[in-house]
Amino acid sequence: MQSVTRMAMRCDRLFARVLPFSLMLLAGTDPAHAAGCSFEPQGEGRVAAVLDARSFRLEDGREVRLAGIEPVVTEAANGAAALAAIVAGRDVTLRGEDDTPDRYGRQPAFVFFKGSEDPVQARLVAEGEALVSGTVTDKECASVLGAAETAAREAKKGTWADPAAIKNAESSGDILAGIGRFTVVEGRVLSVRQAGATTYLNFGRNWTRGFAVTISRRMIAAFEAAGIGLKSLENRRIRVRGWVEARQGPRIEVLRVGQIEMVGEN
Repeated sequence: MQSVTRMAMRCDRLFARVLPFSLMLLAGTDPAHAAGCSFEPQGEGRVAAVLDARSFRLEDGREVRLAGIEPVVTEAANGAAALAAIVAGRDVTLRGEDDTPDRYGRQPAFVFFKGSEDPVQARLVAEGEALVSGTVTDKECASVLGAAETAAREAKKGTWADPAAIKNAESSGDILAGIGRFTVVEGRVLSVRQAGATTYLNFGRNWTRGFAVTISRRMIAAFEAAGIGLKSLENRRIRVRGWVEARQGPRIEVLRVGQIEMVGEN
C-alpha cells in the first residue's frame, strides 16, 4: 500500500511539472520559444517591399531593419529572396527594446506574424539564411536565436552547407579575405594580453600578423558580470563573430559579450 501511495505522489509531482509545458504545446507555442524576444510592441503594418536581406518597407512608408541578425554574404546567398519569401505582403507586428531609427532611417525591430511567438529572424537563422549578430542583450531572445543557428549548423542548411562557413582562427589569409564582412571565426586562444586600454585575445604566435580579438577596457565589466574573466579565456576554444578589420593581421572587435561563445569541452 505504501508503495502505491509513493508512486501516486511521484506521478502527481511529474504531472505538475509537465502540465505547464503541455498547455503551451496545446496552445501551439513551443516552450523553448514562449518567452523569447517578447519585447514591447512598436507598431504594426503590412510589408510592401523587401529592400535587402534584412530590411523591408511597410505600406505606410516606414523602413524596418531586422534586429539581432546579420545577412549571409556569399556568392550563392540570396538573402533578399529568402526574406521576401517569408514576409512579402504579410501583416506584421514589430517589437523591440528601442525603436530609434538607425543612421539610414530604418527602425530596428523583431518582426512577428499574428499568432506566432517565433520572430522572422529565427526563421531566417534556422534556414541558414542569416547569422546571429551576438548583439542581443536579452538572454531569452539570444537563446532563441542561438538555438536556431545551432540547429541550422548541425543540419548544414544554407550557409552552413559550406565547410568554410566558420573560419579557422589559424588561417589569417582566409579571414583577411573577408575584410569588411561579418564573419564567424573559431579557434583556441593562445594568449591574452593587455596593451593600454585594449585586451587582445591572440590566436596566433605572431601577435601582429595572426588573428586576434580586441576588447576595450569599458567592456571588461560586462564580461565579469557574465561570469567571464578575460584571462580565463587563455587556452580555451571559442567561437567569435563580428566585422573583420585589417590592422596588420585580421582583427574582430568585440562590443557585446554575446559575440563570444565557448566551444565544446575546451
